[in-house]
Amino acid sequence: MSKPHPAPVFAALGDETRLELISRLNDGRPHSIAQLTSGLSLTRQGVTKHLRVLERVGIVNSDRVGRESKFTLAPKPIEHARAYLDTVSEQWDDALSRLQKFVES
Repeated sequence: MSKPHPAPVFAALGDETRLELISRLNDGRPHSIAQLTSGLSLTRQGVTKHLRVLERVGIVNSDRVGRESKFTLAPKPIEHARAYLDTVSEQWDDALSRLQKFVES
């Protein structure tokens, strides 16, 4: 089975608020909307919209606990995106090395 393309993950990560939410979720504990909204200049509804974007690409999971949802980080999509960037970086290093050898010969 192939890995999903990382473009949707990169798109989801391309927002400062979503990066902040990921940072807050990075402690491994489930967080409520109220906890995640604390200190942000967004409403709970605004934060929920950002969390849903992250959830659609698999970066965030939500579980219903009583009347509220608790959100946790699911790092696999970010790990896949990082692996993709590592591959691209290696390709660029190889291309630059070939160019350097060509220029020096």
